[in-house]
Amino acid sequence: MSTIAQILKDTKSGMDKALEASKRDFAGIRTGKASPSMLDTIKVEAYGSLVPLNQVAQVSAPEPRILLVTPFDKGQAKVIEKAIRESELGLDPAHQGGVIRVPLPSMNEQRRKELVKVLSKLAEDGRIAIRHARTDARDKVKKLDGVSEDDKKHAEKDLQKAHDDCIGKLEALLKTKEAEIMEV
Repeated sequence: MSTIAQILKDTKSGMDKALEASKRDFAGIRTGKASPSMLDTIKVEAYGSLVPLNQVAQVSAPEPRILLVTPFDKGQAKVIEKAIRESELGLDPAHQGGVIRVPLPSMNEQRRKELVKVLSKLAEDGRIAIRHARTDARDKVKKLDGVSEDDKKHAEKDLQKAHDDCIGKLEALLKTKEAEIMEV
């Protein structure tokens, strides 16, 4: 049997997970500076299955505009290079003696605006996940037996407050990331 406190706790946890997922998605969007997490979305064909790049290679950012990808298995270098080239990130990697250098082209205004649009879509996905958590919790609270209407109303207010806090954090993350992207 669920209690209001348990429902609120589970909902807060669900909202925090949605916020963390958005944070990870935002990290994958490139700004003007190199960041190893930029390549987190790339999948590589390795040993008969698609695996995340960070499971077959180490990614580092020794300079602001260059990523270095060091494959754990040197035989995978060509496959990794191909996966980076074919990703939607618009990068042109070069294989040199066991490592793959990925120079980051400077971004033009149009590319920055495209990235902001992608960012807005990711933020909307986060908002939807947070709203779903609130709606599910609201339905659970309404179905509780042996709980007064006043307690249910208070629980709804608490749910709304948790929702608003989480959305506020997401908006702050979005503003910060947009500023990073638009910075020349």
